[in-house]
Amino acid sequence: MKNSRLYHQLLQWDTYFFNFLRISIFIVMAWIGGLKAFHYEADGIVPFVANSPLMSFFYKNADHKVIKEDKKRVAEYTLYKNPEGKVVQKNIDWHQENGTYAFSYGLGTMIVVIGVMVLLGIWFPKIGTIGGALTFLMSLVTLSFLVTTPEVYVPNLGGDYATPQYGFPYLSGAGRLVLKDIIMMAGGLVLFSDSLKKLVRPLDQ
Repeated sequence: MKNSRLYHQLLQWDTYFFNFLRISIFIVMAWIGGLKAFHYEADGIVPFVANSPLMSFFYKNADHKVIKEDKKRVAEYTLYKNPEGKVVQKNIDWHQENGTYAFSYGLGTMIVVIGVMVLLGIWFPKIGTIGGALTFLMSLVTLSFLVTTPEVYVPNLGGDYATPQYGFPYLSGAGRLVLKDIIMMAGGLVLFSDSLKKLVRPLDQ
């Protein structure tokens, strides 16, 4: 009997749980989207965008290849990557010409807007429905990077001390971050469903 009362009490809290999920997604979206205004974050997403058939057209140099001195063909963006915490002007100049920063500003704005729409779902179910759907779709695109982006897996560096664990399924740091978006995808779908129920209920009464 006591357990039954506890279960009913917990069920009454489900609205708060859904709203906590909305707030959580908003925090992630607003924070990550806001960071897209900074060069280091814009530089960091270049491998994902440049290798994506859905997004590479945003970059001017996405498909351009160069030959390094060791005769290995590499993507041009790998030669102009600024390590986090470093500022190399020639790399910044290349990214400006490539459209790296302009694209990042636009992407960041879109991510923040989606996060705000998810948050507004607390009070406006119609907006929340759209926000949940867009969160799902955005996460689906992000997860596609697991197929298109070489940097999401540990590289084979060769040599006597190279790790034998490289390629699929050995995720790099970037790959582990991408994989976590499957949770964001599920959250978007759950909030889409919850907001949709709020819209449909008044019609059924």
